[in-house]
Amino acid sequence: MLIAGFPAGAWGTNCYLVAPAAGEECVIIDPGHQAAAGVEEALAKHRLKPVAVVLTHGHIDHVASVVPVCGAHDVPAWIHPADRYMMSDPEKALGRSIGMPLMGELTVGEPDDVKELADGAELKLAGLDFTVSHAPGHTKGSVTFRLPEQADIPSVFFSGDLLFAGSVGRTDLPGGDHTEMLESLARVCLPLDDSTVVLAGHGSQTTIGRERATNPYLNGLAAAPRRGM
Repeated sequence: MLIAGFPAGAWGTNCYLVAPAAGEECVIIDPGHQAAAGVEEALAKHRLKPVAVVLTHGHIDHVASVVPVCGAHDVPAWIHPADRYMMSDPEKALGRSIGMPLMGELTVGEPDDVKELADGAELKLAGLDFTVSHAPGHTKGSVTFRLPEQADIPSVFFSGDLLFAGSVGRTDLPGGDHTEMLESLARVCLPLDDSTVVLAGHGSQTTIGRERATNPYLNGLAAAPRRGM
């Protein structure tokens, strides 16, 4: 399996291109602020053909390049229905103080083809099988994507802004909720195997085992699963 990732834009949001191997079809995850050029560079470097864009949530730092990327390659974008409005109204999603400084340089709106994600859905794209889990807390429509273990390759978990190395996503933006965040962590993350590789929306790669042991949020839930629920 090939996973090409890079941080983009003012927030350093991780964008991922996922394919069975170089020279094959791929899925693009979270092409956010100023990610379009990096996407094209990675596509050319690995000789990949995109078939879809999938989004962990609707904040502008994760979706700002969706329209140009989908338009250039005539592919659909997948997003949870609760976050769909954010593509056209990022200021409402982020709040005025965060959204306004960048609004003048952004082209907002939906791509021509938008498909909606559902909890528990199995997305079969580019020869890959993604399991979708609705994981509200950072936003109402936050989701995660998981690829199953394959031979000697561990399962890969694209956590968006639910789980980071040593931390979790913000809950102080519109649609955020700390109780929902803890519930999503307990329901979606805790059951995963320790070997599961976590590729988050920001920051470095980690594993569920490492976070179960050291992340204060996941560690607390693992020690007392019902606490705060």
